[in-house]
Amino acid sequence: MAEQVSVFIGNKPGRLNAVTAILRDCAINIRAMTIADHRDYGVAKLLVSDPQAARLALADQGFAAALQPVLAVAIEDRPGSLHDLLEILSEHQINVLDAYGFVSQPHRWAVWCMEVADPVKAAGLVAARGLRVLNDNELYRM
Repeated sequence: MAEQVSVFIGNKPGRLNAVTAILRDCAINIRAMTIADHRDYGVAKLLVSDPQAARLALADQGFAAALQPVLAVAIEDRPGSLHDLLEILSEHQINVLDAYGFVSQPHRWAVWCMEVADPVKAAGLVAARGLRVLNDNELYRM
């Protein structure tokens, strides 16, 4: 199962830059990122080329960082394909806790990454319906 890195960052100028500098210095590529603001701090969720190394490098520099499993699904880059994916999860009462997506090949493929309560079950249900669940190596090497 693929993993993302969640990092708590003080909500001050330059703190996000410090995170990206650490990853740059370790030759870790950021594939996607989302940031949630919580007034005094933010939580950045990063999809990176090497999550284990990223977590360790950030922790070594004093950042609170954790790995979380994500369900990553390749969907067609067309209207309605995200709805089709979410319909599968809804049919089985699987709640999406957090999500983000990005286009990997315009007009062909997008990637939708989700935190769900049971990612292994969700992956099986999605794959059974013919959608492509990306394994960690596929996702990290995009």
